[in-house]
Amino acid sequence: MTASSRSAAAEPPGLETQRREVESLLRDCELRAGDSWYVVERRWYEQWKEFVETGDQNSSSFPGQIDNTELFEDLDSYHLKERLVENEDFVLVPAEAWHKLLAWYGMVDGQPALERKVVDLPSTLKVEVYPVEIFLCLHSNMDNAITAQFSRADRIHSIQRVMCRAFSVPQGSECRLWMKSSDSSCERLRNVHVSVLDACLSTGMTVIMEMRNADGTWPSSRPQIMRNSVEEQDSYRGQPGVCGLTNLGNTCFMNSALQCLSNTPPLTEYFLRSSYLEELNFTNPLGMKGEIAEAYADVIKQMWSGRHYSVVPRIFKTKVGHFASQFLGYQQHDSQELLSFLLDGLHEDLNRVKNKEYIELRDADGRPDQEVAEEAWRNHRRRNDSVIVDTFHGLFKSTLVCPECRKVSVTFDPFCYLSVPLPVSKDRVMEVFFVSLDPNAKPVQHRVVVPKAGKVSDLCAALSEMTSIPASQMVVADVFNHRFYKIYNADESLSCILDRDDIFVYELSVLGEEEQEEEVLLALYLRERSHYRDYGSGSNSYGTSLFGHPLLLNLPRRSCTREALYTLFLQRLEQEDGERAGPSHTDDSHGDGRPDGGAAAEPRPNLNHTQPSPERGEEAASSTSEGEAEPSSLCGANAVANAAANAAHSANSTNACGSASASASGSANADHGAPSPPERPPRPGEATEEEEEEQKEEAAACSPGSLEGAEQPAKRKTCRKKRKCLFTIQAVNSNGTTERGMGEGGSAVSFSSQPYVAIDWDPDMKKRFYNENEAEKYVKHGSMEVPQQQTTVQLQECIELFTTVETLEEENPWYCPVCKKHQLATKKLDLWSLPEVLIIHLKRFSYTKFSREKLDSIVDFPLRDLDFSGCLLRKNLTNGEPPSRYDLIAVSNHYGGLRDGHYTSYARNKDNGQWYYFDDSKVTYAREEQIVTNAAYLLFYHRQDKIRKPTLPAPSASPAPSAQPANDITSCSNDDAEPGAASCVTMETD
Repeated sequence: MTASSRSAAAEPPGLETQRREVESLLRDCELRAGDSWYVVERRWYEQWKEFVETGDQNSSSFPGQIDNTELFEDLDSYHLKERLVENEDFVLVPAEAWHKLLAWYGMVDGQPALERKVVDLPSTLKVEVYPVEIFLCLHSNMDNAITAQFSRADRIHSIQRVMCRAFSVPQGSECRLWMKSSDSSCERLRNVHVSVLDACLSTGMTVIMEMRNADGTWPSSRPQIMRNSVEEQDSYRGQPGVCGLTNLGNTCFMNSALQCLSNTPPLTEYFLRSSYLEELNFTNPLGMKGEIAEAYADVIKQMWSGRHYSVVPRIFKTKVGHFASQFLGYQQHDSQELLSFLLDGLHEDLNRVKNKEYIELRDADGRPDQEVAEEAWRNHRRRNDSVIVDTFHGLFKSTLVCPECRKVSVTFDPFCYLSVPLPVSKDRVMEVFFVSLDPNAKPVQHRVVVPKAGKVSDLCAALSEMTSIPASQMVVADVFNHRFYKIYNADESLSCILDRDDIFVYELSVLGEEEQEEEVLLALYLRERSHYRDYGSGSNSYGTSLFGHPLLLNLPRRSCTREALYTLFLQRLEQEDGERAGPSHTDDSHGDGRPDGGAAAEPRPNLNHTQPSPERGEEAASSTSEGEAEPSSLCGANAVANAAANAAHSANSTNACGSASASASGSANADHGAPSPPERPPRPGEATEEEEEEQKEEAAACSPGSLEGAEQPAKRKTCRKKRKCLFTIQAVNSNGTTERGMGEGGSAVSFSSQPYVAIDWDPDMKKRFYNENEAEKYVKHGSMEVPQQQTTVQLQECIELFTTVETLEEENPWYCPVCKKHQLATKKLDLWSLPEVLIIHLKRFSYTKFSREKLDSIVDFPLRDLDFSGCLLRKNLTNGEPPSRYDLIAVSNHYGGLRDGHYTSYARNKDNGQWYYFDDSKVTYAREEQIVTNAAYLLFYHRQDKIRKPTLPAPSASPAPSAQPANDITSCSNDDAEPGAASCVTMETD
């Protein structure tokens, strides 16, 4: 109150009464944080005390109007002088005493009342004589700043109100504040409910206000896009919510989950109304200080502004990675895991319960389900109250039964989504390559059905039915990078074999009864020697590299010498005609042996007859000894194994590279490169006529009785001359690395464990006799042509499986309060109450201790009228309770396998009722018949009583391209779209 004269003030009581009332207030009033006290100039106050103590209202000591002139630096700004001292320059009176004095005496015209707040400083309560003086400005006009004073006890919200009035901000505008200190750094004033003191605002700082743009962005965070499309982007007007999300690098999982949540009407409308601003919880230790909620709100407001083709959710991605380290970086993740984190984070950031009380959970102990359920829900809401709980949380009943004492434990637990299992087949389809003993046969790819929990012997038995080869004559191996990654025993579990493994099944020969006691399973690798010696390794040997596929041979131990093996292998490399290696319908397009043309595998080990080209004539001659001809053809390397044991007993004792065993008849036509008529290579110990003559000459030259002394050195050189071998044989380890000294007593292999040997090819010989293209070929068995039947299950079956009784796993037992020990109890879940929006997670990814797989079954789910009345444990609903019928509003899809894949989504726009297909930044119209696929992963259902009718007409699905603006919906082809994408129109983004 301000008065110009004493007559303007109220008629005061007697002077004694005045003195007694004011002194009583000064004596009894305590300092309380947030209370107001007033500054009064000390001389005026002392004169008033003298006046009331004289007891004479006509005394000359009358103080007159309250006058604080001496406290101000000037009478224009009414700014307090610095370093004023209490009880010397001024006194402080409580608000009630001040209002009495003001009512009795009035105040000098124009002077402001010096109201000051009591602030709770870290060590004491104190009246704040000097408030915080800060500068205020708008982000759009930072040069126009005003000065204002605020108490340290004032809330930041008070500053925001002052700024809205001072800068005429339109009512309802969404604003946020930034604090700028003297060093020019800015910090968000995120919590507008904290005090100026707690926000660390001090005199001289600047508070900046910004308003959200019409397109949902903030002026401070909108990227500066330096390109010609800025004007188009600003002028674009599209259907709100029909907006893509840019893939930042393997973030399709995040985009898919965000699109589903974006098209969940109650949650999106909550954020579009800015209701979240009043419910941000900055003190929840389980939350993210409101940052996840604000980042999500920014994305939603941009997507629903209708001004973007696509939004770049970079800030949201950064926030998610900051609070959940598993999402840091740019690896592929699970959309359901991201959704689970996001719903939990939004709940805690928006939890209306600021201080969670401790609640002890009680078991049912025979009480009625209705009573126990209501108690559980009340307890849940006492600690968890948010828009997420309002929208997504339901209640199910959990019943545990002890197998020993039959104790029954019943609890009611909340859920945010239902993770329902898919019916799992007990069978498994495997694709394997069969290598037979037939030297003319290529590897054959088979598709067999085996028990999912079966053993390797079951795989052999299934293949035996197709090939008529006894399972006892088969051995199974995993081939990787030209090596045996693992050779399986018959009793090993098939769960150890993954679908991506290259599995070869080798037919083994049957040895005679006299040889079986010394039977050896020999692993054979193919290696190529380099042209140069490996001097750098400190040895004088050649470097080697593996190629082709390895082989398995069954042979007697006594045939494992280098001489015997060389002869044996060479015999099996003979073949009349390379074109007879396999039928004409071999598949060359998939050399990896995979029907989908996946990553290329190594060439199949298959050698084929190839004659040298004309330009290699001299090279071929120089690398072949005189009188040594090229073999007319070499068979597939699998033939090495096919009859190795059959020929082993006929192997004779020649040296490892005997002149006879390395030679063959026939020659190439050097003029035209045409092959000469094929002749068979010589048998071990057998020589051609030219070689026999040469051998006679060598024998004479080396004879001690030879008298031609002048020719002796040259003939001795000829005697020492050795013919060039096709290959040599080395003992190796499982990695294909040469192991020196592994042989035992002249043997080429070591028998201490699984024996491995390698055929080391001379590089020139390999180029001349190994046909890479022919080696990659394989034959597809008829079983590969039979299409795999797509399994279809009903969603109702999955929900019934969810409520089926199961026994707890050993890793997760239940502690029985009666038995006083952990038990593998039986557990049953039943649905009690359902939320407004029901999320159903189809558990397509199966993880066990030994296996991992994705179930590609089609789950047939309804788009309308999903009825849970038969699934709810509570059959009779009381009046006013919601129905249990739901309509589909969104689907998150996953295409691909376990290690890779792509996420997309279908969603129904809440405003026009149209379905859209969201593939990162690309958005297309979708038809209802496209939505149910084997890629469906997350299903979003909205309860029918909460669904509002669309406010806009559905758009035309076939707009005329010529009538469309450049950036509007245009017709398109869909050649490169994901499976299930619409083919009618597209809305391309950046």
